[in-house]
Amino acid sequence: MLRNLVRFHNCLGHAFSPPTVCPRGQMFKLLSVNSKSYSIITERKKFYEDVSISHGEGGMFEINLDRRKLKTPGGKLFTAPNEALAIAVANEWDTQKDMLKFYSMHMTTLCNTALDNPTFRSKDQMITAALKYLETDTICYRVEEPPSLVELQNNEWDPVLNWIEDRYNVVIGSSTSILGPEIPQATMDTFRQHLGSYNFWSLTDKHITVEQAVLLSRLEEEFQIGHWGNVEWAHDVDLYELRSRTAAGALFVHFSSESSTVKRKLMQD
Repeated sequence: MLRNLVRFHNCLGHAFSPPTVCPRGQMFKLLSVNSKSYSIITERKKFYEDVSISHGEGGMFEINLDRRKLKTPGGKLFTAPNEALAIAVANEWDTQKDMLKFYSMHMTTLCNTALDNPTFRSKDQMITAALKYLETDTICYRVEEPPSLVELQNNEWDPVLNWIEDRYNVVIGSSTSILGPEIPQATMDTFRQHLGSYNFWSLTDKHITVEQAVLLSRLEEEFQIGHWGNVEWAHDVDLYELRSRTAAGALFVHFSSESSTVKRKLMQD
């Protein structure tokens, strides 16, 4: 559950347009009423100076841009379930320069996905969607040649796969067939029960670092780079982007699962 896990947590967010604020008459029309799809805006000139956090209803936290309430692409009031997550989102807005680069604001995007739920999925439906990635996970598909890549996959992927099987007492396996391994129903049932224990905002587990997860998910690509060389303008950008999204996903899960509040304000005027 490496790249596919990251892909699941970000797949909705990739197509998300940036959140909006409602300055008089200048609200972006990001949500198409007829198609219910989001327009894609990657950059916009910065229109605020100060970013702050305030308490909202029901113990939620809100983000303010020059005293204007931040809203999601769907027009909902942007709220975070705890102060830690609110600070992370506020920091993304506070560190923007002259142009707002929405494609770099991964925490904001993930929150928008949780708040707007653009595919209108219930928690059970989200779990079902997540489980489908297990059947096509990268580490389950192995090559038969060259021997050096076979050895690399066994050395790097098997420890992760073995940990997952031991941790949850399940059988996943791997295969050199294009169809991949046949995942037992008992394994799917175990993961469904496990994922059901998480809240709607966070559905994942942690064992390895972000750097390790990214490296393992790119194992075959890194093998090819080792043989044919690195194209800096392509491979490096892809690597850093994947690291950024994976780190944001890990932080998002950690913060959205955090029940305690931050005692000292990190965002001050």
